Amino acid sequence: MQLGKVIRKYRKQKNMTQEEMAVRLGVTAPAVNKWEHGNTCPDIALLAPIARLLGITLDTLLSFQEELTEKEIEEIVYELDAMLKEKPFGEAFAWAKGKLEQNPECVQLCWQLGVMLDAQRMMHGIPDAEVYDDYICSLYTRALEGGEEGMRNAAADSLFGFHLRKGEYGKAEEYLSYFSQRDPERKRKQAQLYGEMGRTKEAYCIYEELFFADYQMANLALAGMYRLALFEEDREKARYLAGKQEELARCFEMGRYYEISYGLEIAAMEKDADSVIETAQEMLSCIGQMGSFRNSPLYAHMKFREPRDQFLEGFRAELLKGFQEDACLEFLREDRRWQKLIKTGEED
Repeated sequence: MQLGKVIRKYRKQKNMTQEEMAVRLGVTAPAVNKWEHGNTCPDIALLAPIARLLGITLDTLLSFQEELTEKEIEEIVYELDAMLKEKPFGEAFAWAKGKLEQNPECVQLCWQLGVMLDAQRMMHGIPDAEVYDDYICSLYTRALEGGEEGMRNAAADSLFGFHLRKGEYGKAEEYLSYFSQRDPERKRKQAQLYGEMGRTKEAYCIYEELFFADYQMANLALAGMYRLALFEEDREKARYLAGKQEELARCFEMGRYYEISYGLEIAAMEKDADSVIETAQEMLSCIGQMGSFRNSPLYAHMKFREPRDQFLEGFRAELLKGFQEDACLEFLREDRRWQKLIKTGEED
């Protein structure tokens, strides 16, 4: 840790402002600010007064070092991993604790070693494993309080799991606040927590919402790739992706309309009149069942609005209009079956 960070750490522990510290040392507040940000160092004559004011020894004040590099952290992690495999847990734990005492402000090291120690005692049935609870929890907490956003999320995740395993549901839930409301992982953890608490209906509902949202995202991604394949005139790939969309809709029980709709464009591109007419007819006949996924056991705990007849009628009209105006379907203009279909919605 740099000297300025040592000063800042112990000043805050004393609940002392920079202005208060400056007055007691006979310097300006900007001078203290510059020390803490590493822009300047205090005069050598001030080191002893600073140590006394902060309630630490001169050795503590001066025993700072630069932050560990990624490579140094990696080497410590590898060494601990080897020790956990070859030596008793207590010995490896003591070694890790020593490393952390040498580098108390390296939050990445705190979190990584905490995870390794935590996982080892869970997976290998370490005797009196709970003896290590407080220390491992303190490592996660240090990472939570001192890290950047990514590290805070990782530490919050670890603390959530730590308290969930101990049945401390209230404390586990507190750490969900570190995740964005829009983060699916927050919702999944909330469902996991509800499940552990026996609130199964609420857990089911969240899992179902996540599942439904996954369909929408996967479908949009496949649709994007499908459009790219069409743009590149890669019919084989477009046909493959349309098949994947059909499989996806079937897996998520979205209904027949969503399973077959992408096949229409492939058939039109290949000028396969029979397939176009058959697919278009089936799409029209399936409109009334577009909301059939609402009755799937996969979404049993979700609440959906029932589609109004007016909406379905409007959708049908727009679909027929699209058939009439789509330039890719111009080759069917003289086909008597197609003429009747786009006028009445029914094939001969």
